[in-house]
Amino acid sequence: MPRFAQQVTFLYAEDPEASWRFYEEVLELPLAQDQGTCRIYETAEGGRAFLGVCRARAPRSEENPRAEGGVVFTFVTPDVEAWHARLAAKGVALPPAPQWSEAYRVTHFFLRDPAGYLLEVQRFDRPDWPEPG
Repeated sequence: MPRFAQQVTFLYAEDPEASWRFYEEVLELPLAQDQGTCRIYETAEGGRAFLGVCRARAPRSEENPRAEGGVVFTFVTPDVEAWHARLAAKGVALPPAPQWSEAYRVTHFFLRDPAGYLLEVQRFDRPDWPEPG
């Protein structure tokens, strides 16, 4: 079976302008496409993974991102500590330091975007995770 060539995750915000500023100015993600009510950002080098942030059509129905229908958007990077320092310097509310998870063998931290989505910055510290390529 052929594999998919690209991946896009869409998030919806009642105030998309605040979210767009966050993804463009704080995370500095490259804008791949502005569709007016939705902006799509490149999240990984090579044009294979994207994040779309769109104007919501209704208020959020569930606050727990781990409930069915919820989402946790994870950015994978080899330098979690540098991302933590970079975001802290921009005034983003963060935990004091990245944490190690023995259960998943990852180093990570969580933050929220202006629409309340739970974001994670993570490094897999395990040999069975595939290298990007």
